[in-house]
Amino acid sequence: MRRALPLLAMLVGTMMATHSLTASAAEYPLPPDNSRLIGENTTYVVPNDGQPLEAVAAKYQIGLIAMLEANPGTDPYLPKAGSVLTIPSQMLLPDTKREGIVVNLAELRLYYYPKGEDKVIVYPIGIGQLGRNTPEMVTSVSQKIPNPTWTPTANIRKAYLKDGIKLPGMVPAGPENPMGLFAMRLSAGTGQYLIHGTNANFGIGMRVSSGCIRLRPDDIEALFNTVPKGTRVQIINQPIKYDIEPDGKRYIEVHQPLSHTEKDDPQTKPIALTAAMKKFIKHDDTNAAMVKEAITRRSGMPVVVNVGDKATGTAPAASDPQTASTPQPVVSTASTQ
Repeated sequence: MRRALPLLAMLVGTMMATHSLTASAAEYPLPPDNSRLIGENTTYVVPNDGQPLEAVAAKYQIGLIAMLEANPGTDPYLPKAGSVLTIPSQMLLPDTKREGIVVNLAELRLYYYPKGEDKVIVYPIGIGQLGRNTPEMVTSVSQKIPNPTWTPTANIRKAYLKDGIKLPGMVPAGPENPMGLFAMRLSAGTGQYLIHGTNANFGIGMRVSSGCIRLRPDDIEALFNTVPKGTRVQIINQPIKYDIEPDGKRYIEVHQPLSHTEKDDPQTKPIALTAAMKKFIKHDDTNAAMVKEAITRRSGMPVVVNVGDKATGTAPAASDPQTASTPQPVVSTASTQ
């Protein structure tokens, strides 16, 4: 994705006027080991209330870019009243070890697998902006810090100064601290990477940070209170996820890849395919044309790509709009067969 600062600059005024919305965590029953499909999509009818798209995203525990991927052409500042939005709450679990925290940078999501519990909790996140990338790594939580202070580095202060913002040498804990009220330091490197909160009502589900992983205030508080020190943290970058469910359905989920330069267009930037992905596409049961369409569309939602299935659009069936007032994460039928 391109650097998010231009969009953020336009959103700031709107978001500061938006009241904070509280949503329960997106918690899903953990499917069997041979299944990775969780949740279901819903739809939402935009009311005539003047709220920006971020307000809807926060209500349903979705990141802003994920909402735009699922609903291309939607005005992020003022969605059209009466329009029907897809809430992309169905997803494939990353093809990784189901332990601790897993962050997939490309989809801007954090997955937490509580030890000894058959569930996964999913949070939208903000990650490092272009030039200050959040790195891929396997690490752990080394320190839990309530009420953190923020000491911006010389490079960060210099970057902000170019935008006319003079940062102090240290920002004390409190409501003005951009790290929010909770932070968890990762053991990698010199400890410069943290999972922390924010004091702003925008930027989650976008590339906005200086390399850290950022969550909405309610989300970081919940994660902070449940994640033990020493928890394994794996950070990956997988714009394409795919899976064969127990019932034989073949799914692909494609997200916009992370940009490497300012000129990259995340909607058209080529996505490298792994050998395993190529094998999946070439299989007799896979409709290669539908895979190509999904890679072009990049909806961020699982799409069935079996031979014989009709292309009915990239969004899976969604429930009735009138039932979408609160999130209802459930395991898909395919994952329990």
